[in-house]
Amino acid sequence: MKAIVVTESTGPDGLKLQDVPDPQPRPNSSDVIVNVEAVGINFADALGAQGRYPGGPKPPYIAGREFAGTIAGTGERVMGYCQYGACAEKVAISRKALWPQFAGWSSAQSAAFPVNFLTAYLLYWKAGLTAMPADPSPHTEAKRPRVLIHAAAGGVGTACVQIGRLLGVETFGTASSDEKLERLKELGLNHPINYTREDYEERVLGLTRGDGVDAVFDSLGGDHTAKSLRCCAFLGRVILFGTATGERPKFDTMALYSKAASAHGLWLSKLSEHHDLINSALAAMRPWIESGQLKPVIGAKFPLASTADAYKLLLERKNFGKLVVTL
Repeated sequence: MKAIVVTESTGPDGLKLQDVPDPQPRPNSSDVIVNVEAVGINFADALGAQGRYPGGPKPPYIAGREFAGTIAGTGERVMGYCQYGACAEKVAISRKALWPQFAGWSSAQSAAFPVNFLTAYLLYWKAGLTAMPADPSPHTEAKRPRVLIHAAAGGVGTACVQIGRLLGVETFGTASSDEKLERLKELGLNHPINYTREDYEERVLGLTRGDGVDAVFDSLGGDHTAKSLRCCAFLGRVILFGTATGERPKFDTMALYSKAASAHGLWLSKLSEHHDLINSALAAMRPWIESGQLKPVIGAKFPLASTADAYKLLLERKNFGKLVVTL
């Protein structure tokens, strides 16, 4: 079969379209073979191709962690999640890591769903802002909860904006251009912030009259984690789920102390192993999906042979929404 293989840790240049053996189910397992029709591309994939994703595989390996297609032999339309191996014509995977495609959705839409929307919903869950059982919510019931979304124009970001609107959250979002922010406003973003000309910390505190936000979704790391803590309200939370800067998160301990704030980690690769949690998140989102209120924002599609171009677009921060490879 054809597959995109990460041949060396040199970024997009290390991606090669190659002929590789068909995958095989593991003995005595619930594995099935899925004929892949679309693959979602994530920033974690781009980091992995550079050798910068924590705990990621070493080259050579088949790229791709989320996909959609049909189960060989039954034709069931499914979407799924794995650590690597999805960017190929076929993938062998446990049935536990597969979910039915939503009615009326294409495989491209389905492949754009698992990483971004499960991450986005679980961010709100971790912030205590969903109906799913969680820690006590940091916001007071007397006011509308507020959330700051970094990189709001990306795949996870656009999902967070949509889910925030449906949850009744007041959303603050950062992006690099007015064009992206206008599109985010159409998705429901309340307070757009162009970080290329505004200090988002000052802007957030100004908009909230010094109160701050109840949660910050931080995919950046580095100094942004300290700034995010300073954006928090009393009992606010920073939910860390990535380090796009390539730097370890830096903490402002005085902000932690003075606001009784907290920092939480969220890694979908680990949470996805807890199937009851994932199924609960999917069930919570299903009514919004079936009513058409929630759907992936696909910024661009690429053929399998052009997967490296999708990686480049991500690394250049030029994408809006999700990038998808179609087979």
